[in-house]
Amino acid sequence: MAEPSASCSAAAPGGGGGGGGSSPSAQAAGREGRGWSEAQFRPYTFETRPIPRLRHGDPRAEELIENEEPVVLTDTNLVYTALKWDVDYLQENIGNGDFSVYRATTHKFLYYDEKKIANVKNFKPKSSREEMKFSTFVEQLQDIQQQGSGERLYLQQTLNDTVGRKIVVDFLGFNWNWINRQQAKRGWGQLTSNLLLIGMEGNVTPAHYDEQQNFFAQIKGYKRCILFSPDQFECLYPYPVHHPCDRQSQVDFDNPDYERFPNFQNVVGYETVVGPGDVLYIPMYWWHHIESLLNGGITITVNFWYKGAPTPKRIEYPLKAHQKVAIMRNIEKMLGEALGNPQEVGPLLNMMIKGRYD
Repeated sequence: MAEPSASCSAAAPGGGGGGGGSSPSAQAAGREGRGWSEAQFRPYTFETRPIPRLRHGDPRAEELIENEEPVVLTDTNLVYTALKWDVDYLQENIGNGDFSVYRATTHKFLYYDEKKIANVKNFKPKSSREEMKFSTFVEQLQDIQQQGSGERLYLQQTLNDTVGRKIVVDFLGFNWNWINRQQAKRGWGQLTSNLLLIGMEGNVTPAHYDEQQNFFAQIKGYKRCILFSPDQFECLYPYPVHHPCDRQSQVDFDNPDYERFPNFQNVVGYETVVGPGDVLYIPMYWWHHIESLLNGGITITVNFWYKGAPTPKRIEYPLKAHQKVAIMRNIEKMLGEALGNPQEVGPLLNMMIKGRYD
């Protein structure tokens, strides 16, 4: 087996170096007797360190967001008016629009871009997407739970103008003053969407990164969130840009293949558990692996996604880790377009670089 690279290591958010060797259970990921236990975690092989949990007015929280490092904010009241949301309340009030629901035969919901499926021969998605009414989703959810079939559902739908009046009132009652100030202070672009996520206990969204800033607001139940800095890129082996699973890690966290992905042995994550009212800031290009706790019931979350700040006119060196990721993505895209065959990008890059920068 190839020797793993030693480059995938990182300091803890806030510049604190972290507790080397500390596991999420040892640090308890910010646990304060909040209604969950470590027995509800899936076991993984890698080290993690805790993500800070702070009040939103704490100067340290402001510093972390300014530096694009993750932090859990405990008292923003961002979605206070939605904390009463449960499946029954939503079914009664959310309206008769169509909702995107993903169906899988395992606990993993690996995202894929339907527009890129043609790029990969014989690609078979691990989940399927269906459009259905919310009442149909609830009926199918109840059937699966009663039958114990092993099938899983995950609703992922942008909140739009089809929702009912009470949901609109709740939505308007979010703490927009606070989040709008955050957007203005950071120079971020517009709010692109609010995604409603309703998942079954034990559902997992495998490690991936987004090209947007994200405030991840928990409403019901508990989610374990494991984040990785952009400088862990080499350890997480993302799919090629042209692949339908672009921005997702190829590594199976449940059963990592160290022959194919040796650097994964050196990955270091940052971890927390978010519960109702908590808001996790997930910076652009930070990898995140999200799981609804085992035996924890239904989870409900709302994402607030913002475009990042405009690219500065003058690039300063050394480049930051997320800038390198963005540049690599652009090179992959341009080469794929120039060659007319994205499958040729990998061999071409290997040929260009091999041995020249060792």
